Amino acid sequence: MSGTVVETMDSGGYTYVQVDTGSQKIWAAGPQKKIQFGDKVIIPSGMSLQNFHSKSLNRDFSSIYFVGAIIKEGESTGSAPSDHAAKSPGMTSANVEVKAGSIKKAEGGETVGDIFKNKTSLSGKKVTLRGKVVKFTPQVMGKNWIHLQDGTGSQGSNDLTVTTAAEVAKGATVLLTGQLAVDKDFGYGYNYDVIVEDAQIKVE
Repeated sequence: MSGTVVETMDSGGYTYVQVDTGSQKIWAAGPQKKIQFGDKVIIPSGMSLQNFHSKSLNRDFSSIYFVGAIIKEGESTGSAPSDHAAKSPGMTSANVEVKAGSIKKAEGGETVGDIFKNKTSLSGKKVTLRGKVVKFTPQVMGKNWIHLQDGTGSQGSNDLTVTTAAEVAKGATVLLTGQLAVDKDFGYGYNYDVIVEDAQIKVE
């Protein structure tokens, strides 16, 4: 789909746009970027959510598309996923922000590195760990999404995605317990090798 931006706003790391395609007006959201009123944009295929409430905007959308990128007309699409598949909020890893040894392992719990290393044996079980929130995305697909790091693991195994009903600030150190899922498929092509779901969180 393509059209002209008639309304736009940024919130929670996402850019929201209302686009007039000429035959209808649609809402879409993608990773935050500079979009202005009047811009001509292309909206790739994505996941459509009905009756979506954005808590960060305190606004309801009767229908909205979550996409991997909002592309300005004439802009190279090389920066977007090659298949234009939408990415859900936990799929883009945050930068490494926690130094090794700076976070104390939870008593009787796991580390981020442990969870990736032992994901097969831990799959389906409750896990407890302590870490630093390096990214927080609220109310997407009815969940809050967290990137958690504790200074363990290596590239590809040092950043853990967590879903929760709790709201926490980026930079907070938390103790959490949730169920570990492996090869989790949310549908629409959203797959996670490792994810902790429905975590109970205590801010320390």
